[in-house]
Amino acid sequence: MNILKGKKVYFILSAAIILIGLIAYIIFGGLNFGLDFTGGTEIRMNIGQEFNNDDISSIVKDNAGVDSLIQKTGNNEVSIKTEEIETEKRDAVVNAVKEKYALDETSLLEATNVSASASKQLLTDALKALLIAVLCMLVYITIRFDFRSGLAAVLGLLHNVLVLLAIYAVTRMQINSTFVAAVLTIVGYSINNTIIIFDKIRENRKLNRRAPFEEVSGTALNQVLTRTINASITTLATILALYILGIDSIREFSLPIIIGVLIGTYSSMCIATPLWVVLNDKMKKRKKHA
Repeated sequence: MNILKGKKVYFILSAAIILIGLIAYIIFGGLNFGLDFTGGTEIRMNIGQEFNNDDISSIVKDNAGVDSLIQKTGNNEVSIKTEEIETEKRDAVVNAVKEKYALDETSLLEATNVSASASKQLLTDALKALLIAVLCMLVYITIRFDFRSGLAAVLGLLHNVLVLLAIYAVTRMQINSTFVAAVLTIVGYSINNTIIIFDKIRENRKLNRRAPFEEVSGTALNQVLTRTINASITTLATILALYILGIDSIREFSLPIIIGVLIGTYSSMCIATPLWVVLNDKMKKRKKHA
């Protein structure tokens, strides 16, 4: 397979997805941030029995007058998230849920208000963590290979994050702290695939220095193709099991990882590697004209 032959198509496809996401971002006025980033009220209760999300949502609406996000977070435990509400309304919701399900005082696990300033700090810290991780990877790959490969790998990671954000912008899926954890996991996973491919390219270059760089890279991709696909399939099988069998909070974490593994596998072969080829070719052309 000559995977690198279609590199222009890969670049155009990825650019189109990111552009669609940007348009959706503008149309909808931003991403759909959850309570973790926007601030609000969260009530956690142990219902101790099966419950219907819609029933609890109706209780919140009747007693607090706001919409809510209802999630099952444990063994018959519920998380109720709303915009920030007054203590009186929060207590009214708790009492109404207790009354409906005949619960005692121990059923209330937590009732907190998350301030907007704390949410902004969480988002800032998340961006800092991502930036530090990417810079460390750039330094490591530059030392191990060269700067062009490091730049290609980092651009591949940026591509993964942008495509994932584009999907969330279009689908309006909620972004919260578990999403940030998932993004960092995806970054680590996809860079692993990229380094394996780059290492094979470097090995092939040592064996055949006269061959064109694109040819060497294409051969390396074919050599690790089966391993890359098999690794992704086994990872997806595990995460899919978590998504299918897990509770809502587990699904929140596993869904972006599922999407990210697919994006990361694609970008390692079809974005990062072709970018290294393009950057390497441009460097050679500059040297010829110098």
